[in-house]
Amino acid sequence: MALEGPIGERIRIYRLRRGLSQRQLAGLVQRSESWLSQVERGIRSVDKLSVLIDIAKVLHVKVETLSGRPFALAPNGDPELDGLAAIQDALGAYPGLGVTTPRPAKLSDIERLTTEVHLRYQSADYGAATRILPSLIMSVDGLVAESRGDERRRALELQSSVYVAAAKLVTKVGNAELAWLTADRAAGAALHAESPALGAAAAYQVACAFLKNDRLDEAEAIALITAENLDDDSPAGLSLRGALTLIAAVIAGRRNDRGEAMERLQRAQLLADQLGEDANHGWTAFGPTNVAIHRVSTAAELGDAASAIAQAEVVDVASLPSGLLSRRAQVHIDMAWAYCQWRADAEAVVNLLEAERVAPQTLRYNVLVRELLREMLKRERRTATPGLRAIAGRAGVLQG
Repeated sequence: MALEGPIGERIRIYRLRRGLSQRQLAGLVQRSESWLSQVERGIRSVDKLSVLIDIAKVLHVKVETLSGRPFALAPNGDPELDGLAAIQDALGAYPGLGVTTPRPAKLSDIERLTTEVHLRYQSADYGAATRILPSLIMSVDGLVAESRGDERRRALELQSSVYVAAAKLVTKVGNAELAWLTADRAAGAALHAESPALGAAAAYQVACAFLKNDRLDEAEAIALITAENLDDDSPAGLSLRGALTLIAAVIAGRRNDRGEAMERLQRAQLLADQLGEDANHGWTAFGPTNVAIHRVSTAAELGDAASAIAQAEVVDVASLPSGLLSRRAQVHIDMAWAYCQWRADAEAVVNLLEAERVAPQTLRYNVLVRELLREMLKRERRTATPGLRAIAGRAGVLQG
């Protein structure tokens, strides 16, 4: 007979029935013990159907028994971003190897479009960013293949920046394989361009790709080592070191290491104070307000709902540069996560509605948002959570 309760609680009960420890089950499904601990406590969700299938096989139960999901709910997978296939095709064009003929492109046009794709991403206009990227990837790869001398170095710099933008986008929509590929290409181009700053920006994306693949140790190492080795006190250098320190704080939170997370947030705060402004150097969005946003995110990762909510209520997102809509929306997403941990679903829906107002596409392509909606739908009381089904439909979680 199927059990009631959240998916994490069901996994815990069936795991104990099978006589498995958290470490044993986590190892059998190739996840970390801390990840499983957070799943069972309701802090994290199982964000891939393939992982849920693996857990069900080990526990000798049906997937539906663990998920408790009625057929009206959309599959627990990542939504396919329109145009993602075109990005994959562009990544396989390889003009430098002669697989395709390099596209004629002016360096100035590539510079303009590189700026545009970063701006589109940061404003959470993921559809527009996706439409720009395929042609831009093939153009910049072709430019690198054909350029020489000083122009080649500039082409490599642009190539690294283009692949950073691509890595951000595919990581956002949950494509772990492409996240690794694009981040790695960004790092390779930065190394060939001999640019420590671009290398740090690429390293941040490599850390995000490792994180997406649940490789916490590697993600943590590259973030911390790159931040330590970047000897640059310019605004861009401070921003890159700060961004790397912030992602390291989130990783510590995911490992349930509160002390390390707090220490890294404090280090990031000192870098933000030294920078002295809310800026966007190197497309990092780094500054005092972004540190405050990460304090909220880290508290939510640690399962400290009260702290996350209290800190979110004093974050002044109006201080952020105007184009950083995804950062503004993140505060409300983390508040929704915190309220969900309290099972205060009405308040969670209010915050998701606000995130949607600020950056509509953020909801559909945010793994955490989709899992929060699924969890709330399972325990839904329609009179208590008005608006839940409507926003779940718009996010692609609930089928009509």
